[in-house]
Amino acid sequence: MKSSGLSLLLIFFFCNVFAQEYTNLKPEDTEYYSPKPLEVRVVGNNIPDDALVLFKGEDLNEWVSQKDENKAADWNIEGNTVIVKPGSGDIKTKKEFGSFQLHLEWKSPETIKGEGQGRGNSGVLLHGLYEIQVLDNNDNPTYVNGQAGSLYKQRPPLVDVKADEKGWHSYDIIYNAPYYNKDGQLIRKGSVTVLHNGVLIQNNTQIEGTTEYIGLPKLKPHGKGPVILQDHGDLVQFRNIWIREL
Repeated sequence: MKSSGLSLLLIFFFCNVFAQEYTNLKPEDTEYYSPKPLEVRVVGNNIPDDALVLFKGEDLNEWVSQKDENKAADWNIEGNTVIVKPGSGDIKTKKEFGSFQLHLEWKSPETIKGEGQGRGNSGVLLHGLYEIQVLDNNDNPTYVNGQAGSLYKQRPPLVDVKADEKGWHSYDIIYNAPYYNKDGQLIRKGSVTVLHNGVLIQNNTQIEGTTEYIGLPKLKPHGKGPVILQDHGDLVQFRNIWIREL
């Protein structure tokens, strides 16, 4: 009983000490003024001024062929859009990135043909390894972990968001790259958050590994990598593409 009483007394004493310590705190004791966040302004077409513009409707100077990085990207530019050139292959950014914020807009082909995965299919590959699916989702049933907005073959979107009145979609992608140590051991898996036309469809979704068409995800140690747009044989359009490294 004496031991129990002594313990209670000590607990009471230390609680009083801690309470007194916090009572004496002033507001400025938990405030700091540096380092200050960098200033970022949103400029024309709602693009942050610290972003790298990957495509604004004029050229594909920031892109090369995925098949041969010594060759220019060979997709077609019409107006302010770039259109997949079937058979030419994927295109990838010249620059490689770690974690990033990516914005792009896409539109399914004007002529509707095919069904399921055969209609308006393309994709945005983060690090060239992890695909956010692009697919016509206007009355076009398919497997849900392969529909528009899915982390392909891993996680369907939280909701199925439709195009705007002109047929355009936007993706805002926040990608946190996986981290491997110098020995190639996985320390932290990657994750992705996606807004589709401003609606949250992937919420800090863990990336289990590469997004495979057949089989399970694979863990593949890597550093920085490109953003890839996929040629899946359909005339998908893209516009207004920019990226911010995080």
